[in-house]
Amino acid sequence: MVPISSKTADYLKLAMSRFKIKSPGVYVQNINLQPKSIEGVSTSTVAFLGETQIGPNTPTLITSWKHYQQIFGSYFRSDKFMPYSVEGFFLNGGQRCYVYNVTNSDYASALSSLEKVEEVSIVYAPNAQATPDLAAALISHCERLRNRFAILDSIKGQDPSSVSKPGDSSFAALYYPWIYVREADTGPLCLVPPGGHITGIYAYTDIERGVNKAPANQLVKGAVDLELTMESHQQDILNLQGINCVRKFSGRDILVWGARTLSSDPTWKYVNVRRLLIYLEQSIKKGTAWVTFEPNNATTWAKVKAQTENFLTQIWIKGMLMGASKQEAFFVHCDQTTMNQDDIDNGRTNMLIGIAATKPAEFTIIRVNQIVSP
Repeated sequence: MVPISSKTADYLKLAMSRFKIKSPGVYVQNINLQPKSIEGVSTSTVAFLGETQIGPNTPTLITSWKHYQQIFGSYFRSDKFMPYSVEGFFLNGGQRCYVYNVTNSDYASALSSLEKVEEVSIVYAPNAQATPDLAAALISHCERLRNRFAILDSIKGQDPSSVSKPGDSSFAALYYPWIYVREADTGPLCLVPPGGHITGIYAYTDIERGVNKAPANQLVKGAVDLELTMESHQQDILNLQGINCVRKFSGRDILVWGARTLSSDPTWKYVNVRRLLIYLEQSIKKGTAWVTFEPNNATTWAKVKAQTENFLTQIWIKGMLMGASKQEAFFVHCDQTTMNQDDIDNGRTNMLIGIAATKPAEFTIIRVNQIVSP
């Protein structure tokens, strides 16, 4: 007979204590000995904030370009970019978004309402830098909530040497330059900010590959030309500044060619690293909410540790973490080394998690050595 662990024995005792027997007989009870599972949160739902032709001033779920037109109207002015942005989102693979019709430039109310929509993981306001303090407000919104990421556009008409950054943050990314799209496929060419199309690429990459994959080297569907065509030496400077470029390559059309945040901290250089951490933090936070009001003791610590380790193991198996083994990919500590008596007495259960995030291969180095025969 294989001996059972003390943890399994505790589960059995707990289960049997809740099993009410009222009369003689044989009883069968199904017992789940596995710790509660953690479900990954959504990462591909975008919130769009801006002026629309019609529609409500509340966050409204939209699931297609046609759906958007039914509720918010269509194109209505060449300098109103919401329709082009939402169309670009769906065209590039996005599936779900919330749209907020901002009137009288009241973005403060829009962001306040958006806080209540937990499903949102990406925030975008077309041409945000043209509205005073809006880009900073979007960044602050994401940094404070820690469950979403902001996409920002460069300012229209800037040349590569003068692209401005609205701040230093790992919760936001900036894209340059603007793109030309054709209204309703056959209509006139319009110069629009690239962010709406980029949000679709983020969503598509998350759905098809995972949030750990850098949302780059992807075709920008719907873009027919660029405001400015750059050379590699021009992007070299922008890349070091954390400014992502949209490039036109011969034979490869128009591609997103960068996946860096606005952070100057090398730890948070890459978009996919920050967004992976957001995904893990939020998934574990929601999945371990059951711990609230449980006894703050070793039994509870062991359960939450096992639950988190099971989740991270699945993340590692999917290739979302580095490491040839689980030990190299992550660690989880939840015991008296992560909390003191004051923490325990005041109901604080502290868990320390470390993960080895995958980073994108930005530079492929090919070394060629010519062998000279004697």
